[in-house]
Amino acid sequence: MLIDSHCHLDFPELAADRAGVLARAKAAGIDGMVTISTRVKRFDEIKAIAEENAEVWCSVGTHPHHADEELDILTEDLVRLSAHPKCVAIGEAGLDYFYDNAPKEAQETGLRRHIAASRLTGLPLVIHSRSADVHMAAVLTDEVGQGAFPFVLHCFTGGAELARQALELGGYISFSGIITFKNAEEIREVAKFVPSDRYLVETDAPYLAPVPHRGGTNEPSYVAHTAAKVAEVRGISLEQLGVETTGNFFRLFSKAKA
Repeated sequence: MLIDSHCHLDFPELAADRAGVLARAKAAGIDGMVTISTRVKRFDEIKAIAEENAEVWCSVGTHPHHADEELDILTEDLVRLSAHPKCVAIGEAGLDYFYDNAPKEAQETGLRRHIAASRLTGLPLVIHSRSADVHMAAVLTDEVGQGAFPFVLHCFTGGAELARQALELGGYISFSGIITFKNAEEIREVAKFVPSDRYLVETDAPYLAPVPHRGGTNEPSYVAHTAAKVAEVRGISLEQLGVETTGNFFRLFSKAKA
């Protein structure tokens, strides 16, 4: 049993054949997935997908790329919307200094509002962090100091230091298809030391398809390839990885029901 802890079923590349995407995931042994919100103002579409499919849950949040577009979304809005029965997480929110599609100040403001919503609801915060290791670590350390909240660094691409700091603060690390890429040795090194009760697997579909599908459209069924590589790196069986990551998923995303 595997769970794709992060995908985007509302994105056009998957929406065009959503029934097929879900059928292929089931055939590949993927028993659940979370379709992740990138714009709160499109939450109705996200939650409808989760309502229509028993194996799908959703989140509510604003991706850092769109942080400046949704500065009118307050913590209380996130808390209210997250009460939906199929909404199991806050986010994704975070810091992306690689693309810098939104001002850094707007990204941090959004991130801290999402952290507050996670703390108030107890729902895990799905964090996007790219080329922002130092600032992300500082924000997380500051915010955890004000009160603990559950979180996962999704599609981990940071360095070992950020991973260790996140783990020390109680966070989880999620590995995507990037771990199968030839130049991802640093991420594979992180996968070796993350504790067995603190890691997840995901696709981030439709992006970042793992080898042997790299360059194509990613979909939840492909999380099996990512899982196989993580298991290889950790020196465990795929069956053990499935038990560990599924248990970790339901512990972190505690509102989701198996």
